[in-house]
This record gives sequence, C-alpha cells and structure tokens, in this order.
Amino acid sequence: VLQKGLKENFADAQVSVVDCPDLTKEPFKFPAKGICGNPRIADVGGVPYLIPVVKKEKVYDLNTVAKDIELPGAFILGAGAVSSKILGVNAELIPIVQTKSEKKPAVNGSYIAQINPADKGCLLEKYSSKYTDCEFGLLANLYASEGQPGKVIEVKANGRTGELNFVSCLRQILEKHYGEKPVGMGGTFIIQKGKAKIHIMPPEFSACPLNTDEDVNNWLKFFEMKAPLICQTVLVSRDPGFDLRVEHTHCFSHHGEGGHYHQDTSPDSVQYLGYLLPAELLFRIDRPPETHLVGRD
Repeated sequence: VLQKGLKENFADAQVSVVDCPDLTKEPFKFPAKGICGNPRIADVGGVPYLIPVVKKEKVYDLNTVAKDIELPGAFILGAGAVSSKILGVNAELIPIVQTKSEKKPAVNGSYIAQINPADKGCLLEKYSSKYTDCEFGLLANLYASEGQPGKVIEVKANGRTGELNFVSCLRQILEKHYGEKPVGMGGTFIIQKGKAKIHIMPPEFSACPLNTDEDVNNWLKFFEMKAPLICQTVLVSRDPGFDLRVEHTHCFSHHGEGGHYHQDTSPDSVQYLGYLLPAELLFRIDRPPETHLVGRD
C-alpha cells in the first residue's frame, strides 16, 4: 500500500519489511535498540492548551504516560512541547525516553529546540545536559513500544514530485486505502540529503490570543535546516472521533539544528529513510474539553 502510494509523490520509493537497525548506534543514539514490542500511540493534551491562550498548568510526565498506556518502562518517542515550568520558557521537545521501570531508572535521550537568545537562531540541546526529569507540557504525540529489536517497515523515498510532505503522504495513502478504519504508525526517519522547513516556537507565549492559522504562523519562527535530520513521527490515517492531531513530527541533528518538521525545501535532491511500525492501540489522554482546528499543521 505504502510503496504504491509513495510512487505518486516521489520519483523513487521502496518499502520493505526489515530487521530494525540498532537504534543505539549512529546516527540515532537512542536509549533503546528498537521500536518493537506492544507498539502503541498516545495523543496527550492538545493544541487548544497552547492556543488561542496558553494553559501553563498543563504539565505531564512521560513515566506516568507509560503507565497510563499500560506499558510501564516503555520506550517513547515523538513530538511535543517542553514544560515551561521546568525550562522557564517555551520550546519544542523531541522526546526520546526509555521510561523508568521497577528495575531501572529512566534514560532521557530527548532534545530541546529553542530560539537562541543570543542570535535568534536555533539552539538545540540534549535535555539531560540541564534537566533530570521526564516532564513535558501542553501537548505531545507519542509512539511507545518495549524498545525491542524486530521487524519494521523500512521506507525509502527520493526526489519529491508531489506537494505533500513525507509524513502527510504516508498518512493520506493509508487513509485512502483503509477508509474509515484508522491506521496509526510511528517511528523514526532520517532526511539524509537536502534541506527542510522547520519551525521553533518562541520562548514567550503570545500575549495576544492566536485565533487563526495566520496568527500562529506569524508567531512561530521558521527556519531552513540542513540534512541529516533525524525525525520522530506519529501519524493516524484518520481521526476516529478523539480530536487527534493526525500527524506530528519533530527532528534533531548532530549539527545543532532541530524542531518541528513541515516539508523538505529541496524536492529534487531530498532523500528519506524511515523505520516505522503500525500501532496496535491508541490512547487519548487529557483531551481538551474545548477544541478548535487552528495551529495543527
């Protein structure tokens, strides 16, 4: 299904089932070897806790989420926002955490992408270089598993010919094929060549309510960042009525760039390599009682 659909959006696409590479090694350096074992996804909080006006009291803990999704000790990756209570500012969180179990403490391999106060560029840091907790704030889209090796779906796509970004393309292929049956996937992919449009939220929350997508885009800071970018993604083919964010992807790098992935900006030269797995379960945690569709891109 994926290979056929990808070929409509990319010059070359290959999808196969392979053994998950050892994710503790370069370029990933994750705290777990794989993304297999009881795969599940969680949508925690949501954009309505950020806009139009922020609700700073919305703070969560990845160790607690692991228990909530009935997988204590889970290896969790995805896309979210930092806890401003911990950092003192707003920033993008790239969660990559082996949560704590009865036998072992948590290993936090997450990254933070924030606006550098010195030059207004991107400041990418390892979370554990400054903080010891596993908290996040407002919202997150998370893929969780036992972090085991195993069979995964390898996706290679080169030379983008269509308008859709890599994640939207995968999601819409699944939606088109499976219709009303929601299919969720998560994992990691590398933008191996090319450049990408990435945003980072400003350190200060907006004093004025953000009521439209235009308001949100004027508030966000956009950058063009260069490969290689290591991206963590969660996608659901369609929302079965849980007010989901149907796709969300954050990335980091080993050259100091990272944030929220929108689209590659070098379609001719771009190369994607991904390792993904369908989730068996979907959990909706702390769904916002009042909702809207602004700012979900």
